[in-house]
Amino acid sequence: MSSQNKLKLMLLVEIFLVSTRLGFTSFGGPVAHLGYFHEEYVRKRKWMDEKGYADLVALCQFLPGPASSQVGIGIGVVRAGILGGIISFLGFTLPSVIALILFALLLQSFGFSDSGWIHGLKIVAVVVVAHAILGMAKNLTPDVQRKTIALFAVVVTLLWQTAFTQVGVILLAGLAGFFLYRQLTINEAVTDTTSFALSRRFAVICLIVFVGLLVALPLIREATTSNWIAMFDSFYRAGSLVFGGGHVVLPLLEREFVPSGWLSEEQFLAGYGAAQAVPGPLFTFAAYIGAVINGWQGGLVATIAIFLPAFLLILGTFPFWNFLRQNYKIKAALMGVNAAVVGILISALYHPIWTSSILSAIDFAFAAILFSLLVFWKLPPWVIVLTGAIGGFLLQCFKAL
Repeated sequence: MSSQNKLKLMLLVEIFLVSTRLGFTSFGGPVAHLGYFHEEYVRKRKWMDEKGYADLVALCQFLPGPASSQVGIGIGVVRAGILGGIISFLGFTLPSVIALILFALLLQSFGFSDSGWIHGLKIVAVVVVAHAILGMAKNLTPDVQRKTIALFAVVVTLLWQTAFTQVGVILLAGLAGFFLYRQLTINEAVTDTTSFALSRRFAVICLIVFVGLLVALPLIREATTSNWIAMFDSFYRAGSLVFGGGHVVLPLLEREFVPSGWLSEEQFLAGYGAAQAVPGPLFTFAAYIGAVINGWQGGLVATIAIFLPAFLLILGTFPFWNFLRQNYKIKAALMGVNAAVVGILISALYHPIWTSSILSAIDFAFAAILFSLLVFWKLPPWVIVLTGAIGGFLLQCFKAL
């Protein structure tokens, strides 16, 4: 092996070790992940400078998909090319994927679906999503126009609960944002530029593959009876249409898998609660759903399907970022889309989360306690999950008396 190949191998090993350590220790959601990345990659290791990191974060916030995972992929690409991006993704994602697949298999093997601690995890889901909504609403709906867009999204998605409804709401919200805010974003034009080392030809190929799969997978699904194709299509579409972070994937996945009977609401919410207890990206919740449906193989396929759009989009937009960030029309449309995301998440908080978790006054009281521990006492999410599971078990014992 040549010295150059040895150096590249050592670089890939270093990326894997660092990203894996982050995958085991990065609790707290996407915003916290970005903080961990900044400390490790920018301040400590100086793999990127401050401006480059800020531009990368801005690009990933601009795209649909899991922003923190896309930042990790981007850092790997900057450091060691496309293979570096893959290695960085694997290290950061595998710990939570393995944990959630194991949880799904244990849940099915021992039949815990009616256990009190499972109900406690469902109450945790209420608390976590409510907290996410408060933070997102403050940033994404600061004025009356965007609050109105969010209200429109709530009403429509509650009254017509289909996956197509959500896509339609996002498109209409983008159109509304374009007309309402295009003049405002003209005055916010960005003049500085950043260089990302990927060819435009390769980027265009990635974007073509992204769009091609989004169009072709539903057609292939209709032409075949394969559950694997159907599952891959559902996860790929969810990963392609999520704006606003990991919590927003919840309603998309719920609409795809619960009404069709692939898993029950109890199984869905128990897994969502458990996903709060593990580090890494919340999109790994897909690994749990896939494992419930088709075992550990299903968990791996689901993980690949939901993260594949993130790969294709980050690689496909790197060379075009300077154009996108200066395009006032796109920026205006995204302001409307982000407001609609808040409304979609409020709708999901009511159904299925609230309606299947808060069944009595004591459930509400327990949820209020957990919410206070998370929001006011600032306890870490894993503590909230553990408290929720233990509290749910105790509530079951209390109700049995």
